[in-house]
Amino acid sequence: MQNGDTIDLEVTGVAHGGVFVARHEGLVVFVPDALPGERVRARVTDVKKSFARAETLEVLDASADRRPHIWPQADVSVAPEARPGGADFGHIALPRQRALKAQVLREAFERFAGGAVDVDVVGPEAVLGSDHPDATGTVDGTGYRTRVSLHVDADGRIGPYAARSHTVIPVESHPLATPEIEAVALALRKAPEGRIDLVQPADGGVRTIRRPAKDRAARGRGRRPAAPRETQALEILTERVGEREFLVDAGGFWQVHRAAAATLDRAVRDALGEVTSDAWHLDLYGGVGLFAAALGELAGGARLTTVESEPRATMHAEQNLADLGAEAVTARVDRFLARLVGQASLFDREMLTRGVTLLDPPRAGAGREVVEAISDLGPSRVAYVACDPVALARDVGYFRGSGYELQSLRAFDLFPHSHHVEAVAILAR
Repeated sequence: MQNGDTIDLEVTGVAHGGVFVARHEGLVVFVPDALPGERVRARVTDVKKSFARAETLEVLDASADRRPHIWPQADVSVAPEARPGGADFGHIALPRQRALKAQVLREAFERFAGGAVDVDVVGPEAVLGSDHPDATGTVDGTGYRTRVSLHVDADGRIGPYAARSHTVIPVESHPLATPEIEAVALALRKAPEGRIDLVQPADGGVRTIRRPAKDRAARGRGRRPAAPRETQALEILTERVGEREFLVDAGGFWQVHRAAAATLDRAVRDALGEVTSDAWHLDLYGGVGLFAAALGELAGGARLTTVESEPRATMHAEQNLADLGAEAVTARVDRFLARLVGQASLFDREMLTRGVTLLDPPRAGAGREVVEAISDLGPSRVAYVACDPVALARDVGYFRGSGYELQSLRAFDLFPHSHHVEAVAILAR
């Protein structure tokens, strides 16, 4: 088997990352745009010692769960190099998408966390109710993205990247975006090379943030160009979850799905239940304070510290949590924990052991060092909000090695028509 070969594959499983599993001549082949049970014709794109990658060209025997792609330009009938990325499950019936995500999560726990879990993946409507204003209109998994990033190439083409590449693909629709963002995206005509972020906060208006590439000439001199920069003055937006308002920079982090913040807020509150006020609670990778607010309201009057490495997010967190008396610290989580482990008094440690430590790390997860530091501090419970099933399972395995056990796990489909899945895990000693 060589790059460029066309082969027929029997697809048998799903793997993390939006690809599916087949075998050819004894070698595992990862292939997108397929489904377990299908037979597809594919072109080999990369051959390694232990596996190969291929791209689907044609479906020979289709699954009953295959649907016309939610994004017509990403359909399997389009040449692989011309398919936009971002909707790698868009050809699959929504219930089967969620079953596949649950399978990936279960298999990750079996492999990395030392034990199986029984978990289903549900949409926001299962948590908030289909009549909730943030869930209305997104039950079919479309029209939910309140944040969309488009790219502009050197020739002025505007669009998403092609799947698994940095080729810009102009498109005729954005089915995952809110209708308002889609309208703005399709109206864009001219922009310098770089990136355009479209943001729709709670007030409904769409902000356009242009981030031109810093040093286009660097490419011609063989240097890596700097990351795109934000050229507009920073606008501070207001997002809402329930009765609480959160200040956040227009270009700052907020959940993408219009119902995600409310869904995860509810999930964390339901999972934690009663939280003591006679304790010190930590919110790590805290952003602008979404989960710190939940902790603070559950444990009224408790000592509460939220930690975030991005200074402006910390600034907003301090304002957003002012009524709860929370301390907002700008620091890398690993360094904050290292200082705390080394400097905490006996009284501090006693308060921490009665408290909850909540973490919402980036997609790479927290990692062994952070998990071991948290375990050293010994909180009674750990709440882990995750956006990557493998990183979550790995870190749960580390926690188990430090004497914690999984109490509960819930998973949520907050990126429908993509392979991404969110989860909330509670661990206790």
